[in-house]
Amino acid sequence: MILDSIKNAELYYSLNPRLEAAFDWLAKTDVRTLPVGRHDILGDELFVNVMELDLKPRYEAALEVHNKYIDIQVLVDGNKEEFGWLERKDCKRAKGEFDEAKDVQFFTDEPQVFYTLREGQFTILYPEDGHAPMLGTGHVKKLIFKVLK
Repeated sequence: MILDSIKNAELYYSLNPRLEAAFDWLAKTDVRTLPVGRHDILGDELFVNVMELDLKPRYEAALEVHNKYIDIQVLVDGNKEEFGWLERKDCKRAKGEFDEAKDVQFFTDEPQVFYTLREGQFTILYPEDGHAPMLGTGHVKKLIFKVLK
């Protein structure tokens, strides 16, 4: 799990060649006007899901993991969003089987730690990161980049 300011994005380009393409797209796009839904950047290798949603309380946190994709999550509009985190190897209480088509599996384990994402920041979540997004209060608009690992 990585949490940092968007101004420091280039520090992470060497981790995956598609990270630079994601942050370049972010810098050149008026994300506040993007409609909700999927927007292709490099087809299935890199795309972004635009979401608008109401945040939920911590007690509703559901950890999720992915196999094929790295997430880059960016808050576009809203004061803050909280995330729960737990190392994937410690996610033991599965809530159903892994969904290959959606590249996701959910768990009911308690997050080890909670952290806050604010506007102007991003979080990178690898397949090794169990994460519970969309926590807090209020309504947000956010981007979830899906980066083929």
